[in-house]
Order: sequence, then structure tokens, then C-alpha cells
Amino acid sequence: MLRLCFQRRCLESTLKRQTLIFIVPPSRQPFHSERINSWTYTQRSKSGHSKSDQNIWIVGSLLLTTGAGILAYHKYKPFRHALLAGSRCSRVAKAAILGVIDYKITFLKSYASESEQFAAYSECHTRSATRLLKALLANGGIFIKLGQHMASIIVLPKEWTSTMRPLQDQCEPTPYEAVNTMFQSDMGKSINELFVDFDPKPVGVASLAQVHVASLRETGEKVAVKLQHPHLAEFADVDMEMVEVSLGWIKYWFPEFELTWLGEEMRINLPKEMDFVHEASNAAKTVHEFESIRTSLYIPKVIFAKKRILVMEYIQGGRVDDLEYLAEANIDRNKVAVELSRIFNRMVFINGWFHADPHPGNLLIRPAPMLSKSPYNFEIVLLDHGQYFDIDDQLRINYSRFWLSLLAPASPSVNADRRKYAELVGNIGPELYPVFEAAMTGRAALEGTWDDGQSDATVSFERASGMMSALPQSEEEMEAIRTAVVTREGLLVSVFDVLRRVPRRVLMVLKLNDLTRSLDHALATTHSNIRIFLVTAKFCLQSVWRSDQERLIGEMRVRGLLSFELLLEYFRCWWKYEKSLTLVVLTETFMDSQARAYKMQAWLHGLLRQGFRGAHKAAAGLEV
Repeated sequence: MLRLCFQRRCLESTLKRQTLIFIVPPSRQPFHSERINSWTYTQRSKSGHSKSDQNIWIVGSLLLTTGAGILAYHKYKPFRHALLAGSRCSRVAKAAILGVIDYKITFLKSYASESEQFAAYSECHTRSATRLLKALLANGGIFIKLGQHMASIIVLPKEWTSTMRPLQDQCEPTPYEAVNTMFQSDMGKSINELFVDFDPKPVGVASLAQVHVASLRETGEKVAVKLQHPHLAEFADVDMEMVEVSLGWIKYWFPEFELTWLGEEMRINLPKEMDFVHEASNAAKTVHEFESIRTSLYIPKVIFAKKRILVMEYIQGGRVDDLEYLAEANIDRNKVAVELSRIFNRMVFINGWFHADPHPGNLLIRPAPMLSKSPYNFEIVLLDHGQYFDIDDQLRINYSRFWLSLLAPASPSVNADRRKYAELVGNIGPELYPVFEAAMTGRAALEGTWDDGQSDATVSFERASGMMSALPQSEEEMEAIRTAVVTREGLLVSVFDVLRRVPRRVLMVLKLNDLTRSLDHALATTHSNIRIFLVTAKFCLQSVWRSDQERLIGEMRVRGLLSFELLLEYFRCWWKYEKSLTLVVLTETFMDSQARAYKMQAWLHGLLRQGFRGAHKAAAGLEV
């Protein structure tokens, strides 16, 4: 090939020299000059046609390659997956790596004052979170789920969780035509053959599915139809690989910012969430767990389930934190907060099996219908049963004992118990204990938390001895928590270390803790801020007593019922349980009386401002 090109260039050079030689002024042209010029012109024309042909060949090759690429993209899945994988992975990796570099640069700078440092660190958190948010939104699908997980990690800086929180309700719906095609493929019938009045506009859209309202054609019953986004089945494996690869890159280059556990967790649980038959099974198990309990919890009835299609009883209600809806339905918001705490604490401490995707969007509240087993005039409807976790008995009991130590007044033995059970529950040593305790309690630090002799004089708020004696969280304490996570590089790295060490089930339980605390705040309850922790205390006491009871009865079966030592220990455990439970019940009664008094004050204030209507609104926590 090189030889041919060389020969061609030599010929062109020779022809040019010949042309220069034979082109002479007209007065001196020999008789055959026209012939020579004509021959030269012919050679030029041929050369011109050759370049044109070459351009046409290049354009044709480009068009052919482009067409082949488009055809391969639509017809050959591995090729399409490879292109999308590279694109999605590069978005997330770019955002993550730029964020880590931003952190490194920001933390290395010197600042003139603490306020300037605080502002710089806060802006860095926001910039990094916003970069990642844009990448996750661009990728969609499972990457949205990744952002939702990050939004629920309460030990991350507030800038991160607040930036990621919109992912809970910023999912794009799948067009009706696409879900109808998927429905017909899975069911063998079209949507119109099974339903009437099917609303093509979904009433809810999540990262994995969307929900439509319809009526069954056979019975006319109004139902909620949950349909999985069709594209997830094709891209789930590819997206999961890309999530793990992206997080692996971050771990390789920046070991201190490790989030690979998040990819591992999604790999295990995402297939379960994408199987709606599994979700229906979880719902049925939850109904069974609460079957003999008088509770306000209600689980919608499942009519039928396929892997990507779930048809359920349609429930109409309001958001559990909608104060106006609660006021119209005459529902006591204090009772709602306490009942929510009872439901989730029973799941964790008694059943050992709990809903692991709790957020206000998965909770509805409605007036209790006739024949309801709710002890109140409302029912709390729990939705989306795709993700549940179980807790083994040993972890459940240790977690109960850990909470009881946090609730008890500080003392050398109590402080030792707190660290002991933090190690057993969360694999957390003394150096990371303060971060873990803050994640558990939502408080800056209890008395005796710091081992380094940090004096209370260094903080502008009073530390509580235990959660039972904790005062309402002050502005100074909230600012201290936020400032510590935002401005201290070492503490931020400790947060990532805690996330890496703590068992996944414990992290999911922390989400439940955060939900009950945040809803208690959102409901503007009039009872004390520790009221919901009293509910936790009751279930922890019950859990520990049941464990002691089973252990001692088992030993009695071996050693005999007349063993004085075992009988004495049994009585000691029972007395400790009854004494602690009585104290908690008395405290609950006192706090509930206080809450009613505060509501009465609000009622009287509203009455003076706007009459009986104003009194009702003020008592319901609404502005008058």
C-alpha cells in the first residue's frame, strides 16, 4: 500500500513538472502546444474526479458506520448496554471524583474565622451533593434509588440529605403505551380487558414503579394498580454493575470515602424490591404479625400479584403529617405520633422483622371505618412492602439493652454499658462511639459520651444525663451538631467509617428512628420531645424481659423447677421489669396530661382570636 502511494505521488510530481515545461507564452508556442495543454487539462480533470470520489467514499463510510451503530444499538443488547454503561458510569464517577477533590482542596485551605470556614465547608457539601444529584437524575432508574438511600442516611451532613431528598418525588412516569405493552406481555391481556376507568395518569411515581387508579371489570371494585417501569428489567443488571464500579473507583482513589457497602446492599435487596410477588408475601406476613394486636396499623389487601404487576385495594386518605387533613378528620396528632412509634418499635423489638423503606410517602392516614380494630378514630395505612429486614434474636436483645442504657441516667456503669452494647450492636469502638450515639439519639452527646475529657464548659448547651431526662433540643445544640459535621474533616471521615462498620440491618433501624423523630416534629405535637422514646423504652423492657424469661424457664427445665437460685433470679428479673415499666407508664401519664393542658391553652387562644373555628384549628396545631 505504501509503495502504491509513493508511485502515485511520483507520477503527480512528474506531471506537474511536465505542465510547467510545456506551458509557454502564446507567441512561442510550438505547433503541438494545444495538444499538450489539452493532455494536461485531461490529467487535471482526472485528478479532480479522483478527489471527489474519495470524499464520497469517506461520507458513505461515515453514514454506513452511523447506520450500523444505530441498528446495533436498537437490535443488539450487549452493544446498547456497553454504550449506556459507559455513559452512566462516567457521569457518576465524574461527579464523585470532582466532589472528593473539592473536599480535599476545601479542607486544606486556611480561613480567617470560624464563620468563614463554616460557610466554605457548607458550600462544598452542597456543591458535591448537587453534582451527584444531577448525575443520578440524568441516569434515572436504579441510580435514583441510590440517591434515595443516601437521603435516608441520617449521619451524613444536612446539605447532602436535603439535596438528595427531592429524589423521593422527582421520578419520571413511564408513558401509558409502554406500561400497557408490558402489562399485555405479562398478563396475556390488555389493561382495558381487566379494568374499567383506568386512569392513564399515575397517582404516584417512584424509582421502580408507578401506581394507577382503576376499577376491576368483573366486580367494579376500585383498586390501585402498581406497574413496574418496563425498562428496569433490561437495565437493572447493567446499572447495578455501574453503581458498584463507580463506588469501587471512589474507594480505590479515596479509601477514606468508602460507600461500596451501599452498592452491595442494593445488589442483595433490589431484586427483591423488583419482585412484586415477594412484596405481596411481605404484606401478608405483616398482617399475620399484627393479627392478634389491637392496633391502628392497616395493610391494603392484595388482590393479585405478578412479578411486575401488583393489584391492591385502593385506600383513600391523607399524608400522615398533613395537619389540615388531621384537623378536618378530628384526629389527635399526639396520638398519631405515639401510635407510629408503637407500630415500628413493635416491628423491631418484638417481631424482629421490620419495614425497611419508611418515609412519609409510604404512610397514609384515614378515619377508622366500621369494624376497624384500631383503638383510636384513625387507621395508619402502611404502603410499599418491597423491602423488609429481619433481626436475629441476639442482635435484637443487645439493641434493646443498648437503648435502655441510653435512656438511663449516666453513671460509670451505664456509660460502660453504652460502649459495650455499641460494640455488640454496631461494631463500634470507643473512638467512633460519639458519632454512633448521635446517630441513635439525634442529640449532640449525652453526659459522659466523650472519653477525651471534653468539658461541658466548651459547649453552649447542657448535656442530658440520659434520654429520659433530655430537654427539648435547643438551637445551640442543633447548631453544634450541624457545625461539627460540616466543619470537621476528621468527623466527616468518622461518619463514613461508622457507615462501613455498622451492620446493614442496624442502619435500616436507624432510618426508623429518624422517621419517628421527624414525624413527631412535623406533627407539632404538644407532648414532650421524649414521649416517643418512652414507647421505645416499653418495648425494649418487654423484649429483654421475654428473653430473660425464656432463658430462665429453659434452665429450669434442665435443672428443675425447685432450683432456689433460678427462682430468685427469675423474681429479680421480673421485679426489675415491673418496676421500670411502672415508672415509664407513670411518666407517660404525666406527659400526656401535660400535652392535653397545652392543647387546651391553644384551644382557648384560638377561641379568643377566631371563635370556635379558630379554637379547633389552634388545638390541631394550625396557625390562627
